[in-house]
Amino acid sequence: MSLKNHIPHFTGRNVTIGEIAKASGKDPQFIRIGLQKGILKFGYAFRKDNSHEYNYYCPDKQVWEQLGYFKDEAGDENG
Repeated sequence: MSLKNHIPHFTGRNVTIGEIAKASGKDPQFIRIGLQKGILKFGYAFRKDNSHEYNYYCPDKQVWEQLGYFKDEAGDENG
């Protein structure tokens, strides 16, 4: 089976902003702002109550669907 037809085993793991930035070659702040504005579609930015800070959730399946990047919890990369 070729990698092109291989669908990874998704766990819902939250892919970190740093990991996404490294895989995409973008600055982490670019990723954060894109998620906050809803421009990037591979995750969610949640603003904390009474704060200017955000929490981010980027499920592994959405990151793979949008960017083609996947790394399982054991550390195997694809993309």
